[in-house]
Amino acid sequence: MTKVIVIGAGQWGKNLVRTFYELHALSAIVETDPRLRAALSDQYPDIPVLSNYEQALETINTAIVIATPASTHFALAKQALEKGKDVFIEKPMTLSVRDAEELVEIANNNNLILMVGHLLLYQPAIQKIKACLKAGMIGNLQAVHQERLKLGRVRSVENVLWSFGVHDLAVFMYLIEESPARISVNGQRMIQPAIEDDVYVHLSFASGVHAHLHTSWAWPEIRRRLVAIGSEGMLVYDEEQQIVTLHKKGIQGDLSNRDEGSEIVYHGEVQPLTLECRHFLACLEERAQPLSDGKNGLEVIKILEQCSNLLQKELRAHE
Repeated sequence: MTKVIVIGAGQWGKNLVRTFYELHALSAIVETDPRLRAALSDQYPDIPVLSNYEQALETINTAIVIATPASTHFALAKQALEKGKDVFIEKPMTLSVRDAEELVEIANNNNLILMVGHLLLYQPAIQKIKACLKAGMIGNLQAVHQERLKLGRVRSVENVLWSFGVHDLAVFMYLIEESPARISVNGQRMIQPAIEDDVYVHLSFASGVHAHLHTSWAWPEIRRRLVAIGSEGMLVYDEEQQIVTLHKKGIQGDLSNRDEGSEIVYHGEVQPLTLECRHFLACLEERAQPLSDGKNGLEVIKILEQCSNLLQKELRAHE
């Protein structure tokens, strides 16, 4: 079986370590924190725990899974790709379009697998929504709304959009199957003078579809909900409950309301991380392009970078 080395076993990396271990696909762990290394050695006594990334690249011939801080993603991934390694990078793929483009180019030129950890794409509920859209259950898609809000862990480098919104933008690209023609963004800085805590993003597409994302880490309650509005109905995905509901309602041509009730079309408890890791392993075996490949990662970074530029322009205008 194809195996991987996980680079970084911190807050999220530990979940990737555990999952690949449970899938019998973990060959080694690289972690720079000596306390974490000691704990990992106790937890996984049969797995080498290394401190040196270069040593791992040279001595262990497996794919690389990168779960380090976002600022290190580009350098670590480039180094691995140039050594001929297939790579999985946690989100966000990089912190700039230029870096993301370079990784995609290296992978393509060397026939290597490059996958980005856009976890929500592997959530069965999102797959169900995609199937519903393809089947025309709500008619022509007109708008998608996403909320990702909570009293969260505030970052001092990236804003809440980079921290919370990456998965949701990947879902927008997956469901709508277009790149946005126009982007607008509004952000509020309540806690730190140059870091947005609350951000609204609005995307307009050539097909006429609009997508709206609200992210905040300064919110009194957890709200994770996606609403897809179509010409013949609506889908609501409650991420906390893992329920997708079809609402057979809308506004008719004569401006009257139509309401034919609702039904639950998906209710599940499947954890997407295992599905995501299995998908990566299958792509390695079959030499197939991942669902969340480098191109998908690049499209998301393009939106994030444009949003950041617009927010910086807004910040300078108020200085």
